[in-house]
Amino acid sequence: MEAFEQVEKIAKDAGFTYVSRLDTSTLVLLDEVRDMCAANTCGKYGANWACPPGCGELEELRKQVARYQWGILVQTVGDVEDSMDFEGIVEVEKHHKKSFYEAAEKLKEKFPDMLALGAGCCTLCKECTYPSQPCRFPQKRVSSMESYGILVNDLCRKNGMSYYYGSEKMAYTSCYLFV
Repeated sequence: MEAFEQVEKIAKDAGFTYVSRLDTSTLVLLDEVRDMCAANTCGKYGANWACPPGCGELEELRKQVARYQWGILVQTVGDVEDSMDFEGIVEVEKHHKKSFYEAAEKLKEKFPDMLALGAGCCTLCKECTYPSQPCRFPQKRVSSMESYGILVNDLCRKNGMSYYYGSEKMAYTSCYLFV
């Protein structure tokens, strides 16, 4: 079985709605996206090892990402009443994160050099140790695509995956990169 087929099966078995090949040449890490992180609308900027500035400088992350030769995009799409359906949005996010961490564990077994980039900040610990103490789980810590400067809707478009499914759907997107 080809590596992509193995990865695709693991991702689908984990429960993602969509799985697509990711052309790593379409990965562009933008200062503008990191600037959006610095606006701190989520409250995690400077408060989480997986978010800026704790996850590293953008130039360092560009070098890290450049070593990966291929990847996959994964997406969870769920029903919500509308954009104000907070409970529905949270449920879709929970499903996505469960699928994401399950797939990441299985993929790490087969591809130990894999890089997993999630949706939203790392939530492994109830409270992050940043910046006063080292990360408790550096090998499991997951940064978001945005913390790496990736404009997710643009990456989806460049790789033939939808990003918006209408006002009664919520989509969460993540990726896994492979050497």
